[in-house]
Amino acid sequence: MMLGRILAEKKPNIIKRWFDVILETYPADTVDFLKKQKNRFTNPVGSTIYHGIENIFDEILREAAIEKAPPFLDSIIRIRAVQDFTPSKAVSFIFSLKKIISEELRSNASENVIFEELQSLESRIDALALTSFDIFMECKEKIYEIKANEAKRMTYRLLRQANLITENQENETPENSFMDIKRKEAAQ
Repeated sequence: MMLGRILAEKKPNIIKRWFDVILETYPADTVDFLKKQKNRFTNPVGSTIYHGIENIFDEILREAAIEKAPPFLDSIIRIRAVQDFTPSKAVSFIFSLKKIISEELRSNASENVIFEELQSLESRIDALALTSFDIFMECKEKIYEIKANEAKRMTYRLLRQANLITENQENETPENSFMDIKRKEAAQ
């Protein structure tokens, strides 16, 4: 595969540019920190993103099934899911890879890059973007579920402190007790 060989040679520059594009989605002061701190312990977010995109790129070049990329993709999307990104903003970094590759290939205009190979590569990137959206939505659902359960627990504790829950209700789960109180209020 001629395209794979060309992209493998350009990998360091492509990864650097892709990393920079991802960092542009963060506030300026955060970008400085993420770029300067190379230690994975002092900068776990930057390290996770950098190593994740490096592994994703390798999997795309190997023409691996997209099922192999999600562990690397999952770690990046989980970070972005908890950082107030909209779904489109959280996964847009995947599409930026297509533009970066296209720009890198323009500099090799003298080489004969096979059109079908490029189409296949772009299809794999598109599939990766769709997978990343699924991962993002699963993460957001989990976050909302955790928040809802915590709100139920807090409500239950407050009701218990206010003596609005009887002794026989104390062994019930917060969700059941909360529903019983709502039913009693509705009946009155």
